[in-house]
Amino acid sequence: MTTISASDVNKLRQMTGAGMMDCKKALTEANGDFEAAIDFLRKKGQKVSAARADREAKEGAVIAKTSADKKEGIIIQLSCETDFVAKNEDFVKFANSIADLALSNKPANADELKSLPFDGSTLADKLIEQVGKIGEKIDVVRYELMQGENIVSYIHGSNRLGVLVSLTNSANDVNSIAGKDVAMQIAAMNPIALDKSDVDATVVAREIEIGKEQARAEGKPEAMLEKIAEGKLGKFYKENTLLNQEFVKDGSKTIAQMLDGIEKGLSVKAFKRVALG
Repeated sequence: MTTISASDVNKLRQMTGAGMMDCKKALTEANGDFEAAIDFLRKKGQKVSAARADREAKEGAVIAKTSADKKEGIIIQLSCETDFVAKNEDFVKFANSIADLALSNKPANADELKSLPFDGSTLADKLIEQVGKIGEKIDVVRYELMQGENIVSYIHGSNRLGVLVSLTNSANDVNSIAGKDVAMQIAAMNPIALDKSDVDATVVAREIEIGKEQARAEGKPEAMLEKIAEGKLGKFYKENTLLNQEFVKDGSKTIAQMLDGIEKGLSVKAFKRVALG
């Protein structure tokens, strides 16, 4: 008879979400063959997560929260397969409890988050348990941590998108309102960087090359291509970098101008955006 180790049982449990004793019995019956053990569990009516490993989990809930002193913020994305589950009150409550866990412990990444104690076990075990209970692939697929000053959180569209934004000046009511406006801007306009200097050099080079090719296709002289491409790059910065974008509430100002008008020197230090899909 094949010896079934505790690590094998735990591995099958993580693969399927089935109970420890059920996994041990399945492996024993299958002489240690994991695929056969999964089939055994399925034949016994078990809902196993392994059967759903290739299913797409594009639905879910995004939760963004900040600490009371506004110096820390987190975003988590708990994924599932269907909109029906995503809108379920218990699922959203579970997502919020994971966000609270993240904010209290500030893990470095999603793997550390999943290893934290949660409701008598670990979050990883609880996620497996939820797979078996709900019957859908469920996982924490995104986790972001921000530390700074005057961090504002924003959730848009029934937990479909979350934003964190950190302003340069200390928190006050006026700045918090400005932070919310900026967070809404980020949600709506999806900037790729904070300012021109933050855009990756490869992106800049690609945009320059695209600009040249567009100008060449329009029949512009070769000697003018570089200058035309630089002009197109300026438009790219205006559309895709947060501080240079037109403020959606007042198109006569950029985000940088709007913030400086509220308080001299007020600006954005960092932002994070997480969306479903």
